Amino acid sequence: MTKEEIKKALKGGLIVSCQVQPDDPVYSIDWVVKMAKAAKWGGAVGLRANSPDQIAAIRKEVDLPIIGLWKIWNDDTDVFITPTLDACKAVWEAGADIIALDCTDQINHGGRPAWELLPELKKAIPEAPIFADVSTYEEAVRAVEIGVDFVGPTLYGYTEATKDIHEPDFRTFARMCRDFKGKACVIMEGHIYTPEDAMKVLYLGAHSVVVGSAITRPHYITKRFVDLLSGYQDDWRIAERSKH
Repeated sequence: MTKEEIKKALKGGLIVSCQVQPDDPVYSIDWVVKMAKAAKWGGAVGLRANSPDQIAAIRKEVDLPIIGLWKIWNDDTDVFITPTLDACKAVWEAGADIIALDCTDQINHGGRPAWELLPELKKAIPEAPIFADVSTYEEAVRAVEIGVDFVGPTLYGYTEATKDIHEPDFRTFARMCRDFKGKACVIMEGHIYTPEDAMKVLYLGAHSVVVGSAITRPHYITKRFVDLLSGYQDDWRIAERSKH
């Protein structure tokens, strides 16, 4: 698919994030593929998947557009979403239709701001559609100016500056949709747990919306209920943010 065909395919729809980590109780490649198949059955227009092996497995079985990334953790940094050029290449070669990477101001394992990988990626794989994962409006502006195809507040609530945030910032998101219209597709990702909130961001101007934990991670779904039933004694988001 061309970039324009991918954008058209994703327009106005739900993208389901189908990911598992080795320490998840449901971890297996087969589980990821089944989640992707279930997402397509339910009407999803696209998928978001992590790591070359999971992307490749999904690609063999499901024909929806895939936003691919590779979560790689290092103890000296909070940058973990496709943090190197080699990781970007591996995601692309595995069959992703879009490459997602951290485009924040955070310092990566190499001692550089994460967003500096973006122009290198554009030069190395010019044909690849790119999804910039950001945490602030200012980071989004820079990514759009560099020339990303998609941008979303994926890391809002996951950086040091935003770590205490648990709810989506609809006002800032609406500003992105307004200001980037015609320049990049603004996709909502992060903190969306109900169909009503998904509809809200589409009304605000989202090109599409990504939902992950609320659909595909039963241990986190269970923990959200338990946290509330126990008087919110144990915040489930702590577990979600942990390094794997």
